[in-house]
Amino acid sequence: MLQPILKTLFDYQTLSRQQAREILVNITRDSYSKSEVVAFLSVYMMRPVTVEELSGFRDGLLELRLPVDLSDFDTVDLCGTGGDGKNTFNISTLASFITAGAGIKVAKHGNYGVSSGCGSSNMLEALGYRFTNDSDTLRRQIDRAGICFLHAPLFHPAMKAVAPIRKELGIKTFFNMLGPLVNPSSPQSQLAGVFDLELARLYQYLFQEGDQRFTILHSTDGYDEISLTSPFKVITQNGEQLLTAADLKLPENSPESIQGGHEVAEAAGIFNTILDGKGTAQQNNVVIANAAFAIQCNRPELSIDEALDKARESLLSGRAKATVKKLLDTQN
Repeated sequence: MLQPILKTLFDYQTLSRQQAREILVNITRDSYSKSEVVAFLSVYMMRPVTVEELSGFRDGLLELRLPVDLSDFDTVDLCGTGGDGKNTFNISTLASFITAGAGIKVAKHGNYGVSSGCGSSNMLEALGYRFTNDSDTLRRQIDRAGICFLHAPLFHPAMKAVAPIRKELGIKTFFNMLGPLVNPSSPQSQLAGVFDLELARLYQYLFQEGDQRFTILHSTDGYDEISLTSPFKVITQNGEQLLTAADLKLPENSPESIQGGHEVAEAAGIFNTILDGKGTAQQNNVVIANAAFAIQCNRPELSIDEALDKARESLLSGRAKATVKKLLDTQN
C-alpha cells in the first residue's frame, strides 16, 4: 500500500533515494491502485522534486530498463523534458536529424506527447518509422543512417505502466523530468532541455555524478530548449553561461514564429517543410542552434561557431533530410 508514504508526503516530508527507487519499481509491478498512483504523481505537481527523489526515480527506471548496447558508437541524445506548454513544433527531433546529418551518431530517446499534442514518438510514427527494441536493428540504423530512435515504452516498463494515467492527467509529472536521464543506451553525450532553472540545477548535480559529457539548456522565458526568444542558460561539466541569440550571431525569434506542434499533422507538415529547405529563417535558426549545441556536446573541441556552421550545412545541403530516408530504408 502506498497510503503511509502518501501521508508522509502530505505532511510536507520528502523521500529518501532508496524509498523513491522502491516506489517506482512497485508502480511498474502494479502494486498500487490507480488512485494511489494519481495521488502520488499529484504531489510533484504541487511541490518540486528533491535531488534524492529524482535520483531514486532514475535509479528505479535504469534498474528495470531493457538496455541496448550502442557503445561502439560515440553517441549523443537530444532529449527535452517537455512540459513547457509552449506549443512549439518538434525542435529537438529536427535538431536530432540535423546533428546526424552533420556526422554525429545520435541515439534519440523519446515518447509520445503527454502535455503536448505531438511528441517525438508521434512525429517518428507519422514519418513511417516502426518502433523497435531489437539491438541488431538499432545498431544497423545508427551505423547506416547515423541515428536510431529509442521509443521509451519499449525500454521502460515503468513508463508503459503509467502511460494511460499520464495521458488522462495531460499535464507534466516527474516522468517528464526523467526522460533525458534514462536513455537505455547510456550515450556518451547528453543534450538535455529543461523547463525551469530549478530542474536544471538538479540535472547538473545528477550528471556530475557520472562521466557523461552533458549540456543542459533552458530558455529564461520557460522553453525546454533554445528558443531564441529570450536569453538562455547553458550548463556543462565546464561551467555555465547565459547567452543570447546575438551571441550566436542570430536574430531573436518571436514566440509565434516557432509555434505549430499541437496536432500531429500540422507538426509533421512543418517538420517536412524545414527539412526540405523551405522553413522560415526563424524556424531554421532555432533548429540549427539546438543542433549546434548537441554537436558541440559530442565534439567539445569545436567552437560554437564551428558547430553552428556544421548544423547549418547539414540542414541546407539536404543531408539532414537524407538521414530520415536512410533511417526509414534501414527498417527493411
